[in-house]
Amino acid sequence: MAPTDKNLSVVTTGKDDLLLEDREVPQPGPNEVQVAMQRVGICGSDVHFKKHGGIGEYMVKKPLILGHESSGTVSAVGPGVQNLKVGDRVAIEPGVPCRKCKLCKNGHYNLCPDSFVLSVPPDDGSLRRYHCHAADFCYKLPNHVSLDEGALMEPLSVAIHACRRAELTLGDKVLVLGAGPIGLVTLLTAKAMGASEIAITDILQERLDVAKKLGASSCFKIDPSLNPEEMAEKMHSVLGWRSDITLECSGVESSFHTGIYATEPGGVFQMIGHGNPIKSFPQFVANTREIDIRGTQRYANTYPIALSMIANKLVDVVPLITHRYPLEKSVEAFNTAETFADNAIKVMIHCDDSLTA
Repeated sequence: MAPTDKNLSVVTTGKDDLLLEDREVPQPGPNEVQVAMQRVGICGSDVHFKKHGGIGEYMVKKPLILGHESSGTVSAVGPGVQNLKVGDRVAIEPGVPCRKCKLCKNGHYNLCPDSFVLSVPPDDGSLRRYHCHAADFCYKLPNHVSLDEGALMEPLSVAIHACRRAELTLGDKVLVLGAGPIGLVTLLTAKAMGASEIAITDILQERLDVAKKLGASSCFKIDPSLNPEEMAEKMHSVLGWRSDITLECSGVESSFHTGIYATEPGGVFQMIGHGNPIKSFPQFVANTREIDIRGTQRYANTYPIALSMIANKLVDVVPLITHRYPLEKSVEAFNTAETFADNAIKVMIHCDDSLTA
């Protein structure tokens, strides 16, 4: 991308709007690099901030630059940077913690209350021409790893962290609820980590067809005529097993219920999707079956693992990309992602000039 004094950025006020604005080109501070952004995937959280103005406690209160699934090329380095140089292609880990608090020092930096996190209000994201980021949260990509793969290290990291939290191991029987982008990358991750069988659910047959191609053992289209317990029993009767680990990726309350009913006594129910911040759940079943319910807050110490998995061909995330748009057509790109138009799964925006506007 040719040098420019313009920094075209994709901005929302959280009122179901999307604006293209020229912002100042940021300059890197100490221990930061300036990145010429090249790929940014649209995440469900980006759509949620744009359409609904918030997720849980994270509310859009001022114009917010979106985007956090990102990769690009280092275009300038600030004082003190030793691990990167101009011209390096990098994947960007969105969350930069304080590094000083108890949670950070214990390795749980994803829970740091004083983190900067791309596109989580009030922090601006990376869907723009140029962004400055902490150099130690930028990961140099080997020559054989593409910029697309670099950007998709972010959702892959969500899946890795969730599977590790669930203590998924060789031979586990796994149920993935929801076959959207996170559900599908979670399927890939569970498979790579040794799950012996993986069932997956969704309301859209087209997504289940993709899941089957990616290695799902069994696919179930949610039957709206069945209540969650009946749906779980239907799956049990077909599969002959309940899941050792259930990975809930949709955030939908009825899916949450189905997952509890479908989990083996003593198993793990891992929450990944958000949805309504307050949910009811089958507490008696979860309690008497001793089902462990665990949360997922982004990820910690997963980017090196994600990079290794991609570099060594343990997962192939590129088939998740179904649509591409130049930065100038971000409004159209978000409409595609929001409406699932043309069976969209992952919409990738090119922030450089590799696609013609």
